[in-house]
Amino acid sequence: MPRSTLRNEGWKRMVLRSLPPPAWLTGDAPDRDIAISSRVRYARNLVGERFVHHADADALRAIADRIETAVEASGLGLQRHRRLSPAEQEYWIGTRLISPEFQTGLPGRVLYLDADQSVSLMVNEEDHLRLQAVTGGWSAHAALRLADFVLERLARHLSWAEAAPWGILTASPMNAGQGVRISSMFHLIGLAHTRRLTGVLRALGAHQVMARGLFGESSRAIGAFIQVSVTHGRVAELSGAAEVILQEERRARAHVGGDELQARVAEATDYAVGQSELSLADALRVAAWVRWAAAAGLDGYPFDARTVDDWLARLEVRPAAEPAVAARDRAAALRGFLNR
Repeated sequence: MPRSTLRNEGWKRMVLRSLPPPAWLTGDAPDRDIAISSRVRYARNLVGERFVHHADADALRAIADRIETAVEASGLGLQRHRRLSPAEQEYWIGTRLISPEFQTGLPGRVLYLDADQSVSLMVNEEDHLRLQAVTGGWSAHAALRLADFVLERLARHLSWAEAAPWGILTASPMNAGQGVRISSMFHLIGLAHTRRLTGVLRALGAHQVMARGLFGESSRAIGAFIQVSVTHGRVAELSGAAEVILQEERRARAHVGGDELQARVAEATDYAVGQSELSLADALRVAAWVRWAAAAGLDGYPFDARTVDDWLARLEVRPAAEPAVAARDRAAALRGFLNR
């Protein structure tokens, strides 16, 4: 990437980091010591149109135009974003408003956001429309109400592809039927530290409750940031799993003494402060211990877990810079966070 482009990206990154955080990161959040956020995602395709991976560029642009007309008619006041820069894409991935797979530079790709960044619409990601509503902490019911409101307004102007006996049709058969994923992001470091996390996740899997990492399946074991979700049924199914998770995580944390936790956190922070470069995985591991310390109210951590959540949301996931440059920037950002 040319140096001038990198400089422009650096400026954009600075501006984005200075913006107020999304609404799901502000204020109080239910069970915020363990639950980071909740999200409802609807996948929908338009009647009479090919799925994204079978449509040509002209068809994808036509789909985007149809959805734009519906968004404008809905009165939702969503703002349109086209051709996101790498810095913008990093930021929206980190704040959980777009997926890492959303290729915004391709034809017909558009992002819509509401004013407080609680709702996002990805046009022509895997499906014609991916609607997401994100709320803070364990609050899946609130996320569902918000997503349902937006979906109902859009459905006044768009017809969704569906067919018996499958129901809603989606590009992936895994999402067909209701075309919904209801999820919550938990920090299960107590279960991971006491070596009980695998057993708990296996038990949830037996009840069709799935687990992924903070940034997808490949990051599942890093820092014990676990997204737990269901794709069939409603919030009630996830609520039962969440109740078990919260109970088991608090039980696991209670078995770790304050002195042991203090020692572990000190070891992690000393390591981070002493590094000139940090990989994403190492940064997540350090942040995980700091978040536990903040949630536990340990001395030396005059902020709460939500402050760490905000830092995690601004962490570079897919940096535009060279890997070595990104690693140095990540190390400097973490040092600044820990030393403030």
